[in-house]
Amino acid sequence: MKEKKLTMKDIAEMAGVGKTTVSRYFNGGYVKEETKIKIKKIIDQYNYQPNTFAQSLKAKETKIIGVIAPTLTSTTSSRMISSLNRYLKKEGYTPLIIDTNYNQLEELSAIEKLWHMNVDGIVLVATELTMAHHTLSKKLDIPFVVLGQEMKEGYSIVNDDYDAGFEVGKYAGKMHHQKIIYLGVNAKDEAVGYRRRKGVLDGLKQSGIGNVKVVETDFTFDKTRKVVSELLKRELPSLIICATDNIALATFKELKENNIKVPETVSLIGFGGYEISKLITPSLCTIRFDNEHAGALAGETLLKLIKKEEVEPTQKIHYQFIKGGSVDNKA
Repeated sequence: MKEKKLTMKDIAEMAGVGKTTVSRYFNGGYVKEETKIKIKKIIDQYNYQPNTFAQSLKAKETKIIGVIAPTLTSTTSSRMISSLNRYLKKEGYTPLIIDTNYNQLEELSAIEKLWHMNVDGIVLVATELTMAHHTLSKKLDIPFVVLGQEMKEGYSIVNDDYDAGFEVGKYAGKMHHQKIIYLGVNAKDEAVGYRRRKGVLDGLKQSGIGNVKVVETDFTFDKTRKVVSELLKRELPSLIICATDNIALATFKELKENNIKVPETVSLIGFGGYEISKLITPSLCTIRFDNEHAGALAGETLLKLIKKEEVEPTQKIHYQFIKGGSVDNKA
């Protein structure tokens, strides 16, 4: 039979003292010398290890930061969280990471749970901010930083989605494309679904291209392939601008399956700058946001707030335009 793990209550009973005395012993408070010897003897005999995590949650400063992400499998999220994780550890903090699997109720619940666990601060990697998020954030008495979406009346680290989209739109016009499809996600995602799309459409409009068809998918590879498959049955654009590299790679796969050449027949642009985008032939024309900087900046911003230092409410992450080989000049 497995032995029962020794608790502080057990130690107190064995030493003939109160539980608070044992707690003071572990926290460095005053305990009589003879009592110290008794407690130490029991600890050594049973090789007792105190639950430092539980102890820290009772402390005024826990040195624990809650990190909530919609997924840990996407390239963007993993880059940001890895960078955030490294930064926090370097500064002496322990990240407690929760993956909500795109479940909004679970996300809101995780914020409340971490708050009640007395963590020093919370970073939320967000895909959508609702009224419930805003209401809950106003209740929090600990620093709260949102990564990926702009938090009104709060603190955010966001990509420069509009300007990046605008540059892509201008480039498409410069390459003389006319029959263009924008393959994006729902506008509930304000950053990717609305601002990025608006930037692209405004850039195209300034280039004299106003008749752009917008088609909606989601962030997943499989759903995008189905959407593109149906699209290709109806029409063949000269350029497909995709809201993310994952969407672009799914589109690329479907084009190849239908023996449609990229970029000779259909050109392709994405957003993300994933490493795999360089490995396909031709390499993908894409926008690379500095996700590593975004993660580190979120950590830096949160720790400044913990120290009650002033920070900008919204900080933008810049981007690099990688032309690749997936866009043909139609001049």
